[in-house]
Amino acid sequence: MFLSAGAVAQTIYMAVRWSIAGRAPFSNMFESMVLLAWAVVVVYLALRIRRQIPVLGAATAALAVLTLAYASTFETKIQPLMPALRSNWLTVHVFMCFLGYGGFAVAALASIGYLIAARTGSKTRPEITSAFDAATAKTISFGFLFLTAGIMTGAVWANSAWGTYWSWDPKETWSLITWFIYAVFLHCRFMRGWKGKRAAWISVIGFASVIFTYYGVNFLLSGLHSYARS
Repeated sequence: MFLSAGAVAQTIYMAVRWSIAGRAPFSNMFESMVLLAWAVVVVYLALRIRRQIPVLGAATAALAVLTLAYASTFETKIQPLMPALRSNWLTVHVFMCFLGYGGFAVAALASIGYLIAARTGSKTRPEITSAFDAATAKTISFGFLFLTAGIMTGAVWANSAWGTYWSWDPKETWSLITWFIYAVFLHCRFMRGWKGKRAAWISVIGFASVIFTYYGVNFLLSGLHSYARS
């Protein structure tokens, strides 16, 4: 109930901000972190329809609250977009990527839950580790689909804005690295039958790459996506 109410409240907030700004509210760190918190909760709520994991719900709520708390440290004022961002592709590209990030975030929480449960002796209740393992696979499959769509729409947008589909910008490069990590997970999972700790660790490593792609690149590397620092 708490997560559902929070998702509804965030949806209303983003819709109001969109109406006031006259554009999708996805253009700076504050707005993108609000979107990320929303995506994490929405992905979990979708997962909960088929699979109830209360501990994962609590972890998701904690992550969403921490993300929103950190978002509040950035500038919240609505500002006009720089010319290169004035495109409908912004909405599609960012929305797709962040749904992917939301899926990977929930997968990482499930993987950490699996590793903790396995280490603390929950093998006596295999349904616990099995639920975490299944949730990891489902949310990574979901996230991979949307990250792929995000990369593809980003390439189309880049060609429209800068005349090239791919320029090896740091954000593009790290997005590709992240994509390959999760491609390895899916290959090992469905072609080689990897489950358990090996799969969980790939998920955790993948999410570390997501964090660097989303946050680290903006502040540590210079590129076309540096506008997100604001």
